[in-house]
Amino acid sequence: MLPKIDTPIYEVKLISTGKVVQFRPFLVKEQKLFLMNTENDDVEATIKVIRQVLKNCVLSDIDVDALPVFDLEYLFMHLRARSVSEVVNLKYRCNNIVKDDKGEDKDCGTINEVSFNVLEIQPTITEGHTKKFQLTDKVGIIMRYPTFELMQKSAGREDADVIMDLIYASIEQVYDEDTVYHMKDNTRDEIIEFVDNLQQKDLENIRNFFDTMPKIEKKIDYKCKKCGYQENITLEGVQSFFA
Repeated sequence: MLPKIDTPIYEVKLISTGKVVQFRPFLVKEQKLFLMNTENDDVEATIKVIRQVLKNCVLSDIDVDALPVFDLEYLFMHLRARSVSEVVNLKYRCNNIVKDDKGEDKDCGTINEVSFNVLEIQPTITEGHTKKFQLTDKVGIIMRYPTFELMQKSAGREDADVIMDLIYASIEQVYDEDTVYHMKDNTRDEIIEFVDNLQQKDLENIRNFFDTMPKIEKKIDYKCKKCGYQENITLEGVQSFFA
């Protein structure tokens, strides 16, 4: 029987709870999953692979599917850094308009390389962000952070139905002076009726909850090596970091 190779164990602290999670680097068997998905442009398929790899590599007792979107992104970034490299190298095409030899406008088109250390990225947390909202003197609500799967369903869509579905799914509890009502114990129709009877200012507070929840992002400022154009880019989400 061939000898088994010991793998190192790393730790990362979840943003939402502060819980320390242990994980191992992904191995050849996990790398195969990524390779099989390399030529697939399906975002959902890519996310499915990421979640499966996390389930394989996380050693702590956590439900990967239930993690808030930013915790899943943060955890995967650390996993990728410990498995492949802490440094990410990305390439960007300069879109600045310059003059050619004939004095006509054209895209610069120069490919610029940008590098940064993933482990130096810290979550962006908005001051004053809260999961708890007081609706009246007696009634309030507590929100839950949406999972990656839930956010994917609403990504890039601004229609009212999608936004409202996100709100319905993200209310965790309603409370008054005497009772805490868990939304899992209520029907969808009951939750819709409750939200429909909120004031507009309450709905805005709930929407602000999504706008200000923690984000994993990296702001990059670089200058084109050919034309000198200053470019400002904000990376957000695991796919933009490792594109």
